[in-house]
Amino acid sequence: MSSYISVQCSFCRSCISTGERWVREKAFGTEFAVGGATYDWYHADVFAGQERSCWEKHELQRETARMSRAA
Repeated sequence: MSSYISVQCSFCRSCISTGERWVREKAFGTEFAVGGATYDWYHADVFAGQERSCWEKHELQRETARMSRAA
């Protein structure tokens, strides 16, 4: 049995291990999605020594970019 699922985290680029919690985000209109959607996966758990999970960091980046465009 493999210890990894076949995806990697879209934030940190490391493989998501079997049994790890993850978040999948559906993305429309990207250059890779010809006529459909693609998916990004993110670690949902916080790694040792980190304050936020990859998902939380991704959301924070997105919110920061949104706020800077609104300003």
